Amino acid sequence: MTRERVASLNDLTPGEAVQVRVGGELVALARQANGDVHAVADLCTHAAVSLSEGMVEDCTIECWLHGSAFDLRTGKPTALPAITPVDVYAVSVEGDDVYVDTDVIVNAETAKEN
Repeated sequence: MTRERVASLNDLTPGEAVQVRVGGELVALARQANGDVHAVADLCTHAAVSLSEGMVEDCTIECWLHGSAFDLRTGKPTALPAITPVDVYAVSVEGDDVYVDTDVIVNAETAKEN
């Protein structure tokens, strides 16, 4: 199991993403304005650049390079040129501590089943 404490809620600014490492995985951790925290693979599936450097708005993270966007809940692309989803990892918040588990992956295909 690769579940690790990666941040404090106070470290996460709503509307922004930060890069964290969980085991060997680079993860973009984003906090929405409503307080929800999401974790996705920190690599755009279109151009292989860091998503954590992009903009977060509502439930979407946008790649800074070409404007591909992904739903933070499902990983599904919401704007071209990306057509392949990013992996979404399980996030839990305990008190002020944020944990990510990279062994629990939800992508656009499995999200349809849930």
